[in-house]
Amino acid sequence: MKPTLDSRQLHAFAALARRGSFTLAAKDLFLTQSAVSHAIKALEDDVGCRLLDRVGRKVLLTQAGEQFLRHTEKILREMETARSGLDTLTKWGHGRLRVGASTTACQHILPTVLREFRQSYPKCVIRIEPGDHGHQLELLRGGHIDLAVVLEPPGQALAEYTFVPLFQDELKFVVSPLHPWAALGRAPREAIEAETLVLYNKTSHTFRLVNEYFREEKVALSNFIELGSMEAIKELVKIGIGAGVLAPWIARQELESGALVALPLGSRKLKRRWGVAHLKGRRLALAEETFVGLCVSVTELMGLSVPSVAA
Repeated sequence: MKPTLDSRQLHAFAALARRGSFTLAAKDLFLTQSAVSHAIKALEDDVGCRLLDRVGRKVLLTQAGEQFLRHTEKILREMETARSGLDTLTKWGHGRLRVGASTTACQHILPTVLREFRQSYPKCVIRIEPGDHGHQLELLRGGHIDLAVVLEPPGQALAEYTFVPLFQDELKFVVSPLHPWAALGRAPREAIEAETLVLYNKTSHTFRLVNEYFREEKVALSNFIELGSMEAIKELVKIGIGAGVLAPWIARQELESGALVALPLGSRKLKRRWGVAHLKGRRLALAEETFVGLCVSVTELMGLSVPSVAA
């Protein structure tokens, strides 16, 4: 395979074709005439044909030289475009940000974070990939997104990622204020199996956490409705179709207005850790570090606590 063309030789050829003189081309390139002459000879040896005719003090292109000049100019333009593109990425506010997040995070966390982010990076191209926990980890692993606002990856999977904790929440029952559990202020253990539970997507990490929790509590999950939206869960619960399971911060407005009532799942709490994940060993760009910092700040302003190691 023939070696790649030398860009310095191409620059010398283009300058010589433009100026028609070794003296002027050397002056434009801040080189000696000898250096330009050697570059052209090496280029002609490389391409295997004569590109220039020397007529007195003038330099004229051969037919091959005319054809090669068109390619040379195109190559040099592409090289300049590539350099300009990289220069743009280093400028403040440029670049791209590819973020994955669950529907819940997209609705409750990202709008404020991205509003603040846009003020610092007005020309940054932002792409959001919605999806559940497992899907986000796959996108990270495949290099399709840079960051993901997700629940902490379990056990062995965590070894692949750097996880920056944002906050810890607790899953609880939410019921209509007219539900019998609301008057009791708790969910009787013996009544849970008979109640219709309204749960988040069966394929989600949250469902697996809930299912595992009740299995350990020796409570069978046999009567449940699964939905792909926390908003839909809240609406069904409001009209009395069972008891939902979600984190109170997702239903803060409804809980404060009295439209819903939150109750513990049982004597043992079911907690989750939220954070921003990225592939381990990957160095974050400044825009990505800014995004992570804004996620921390925004969740703190929302009253969500950063978990301690012992939490």
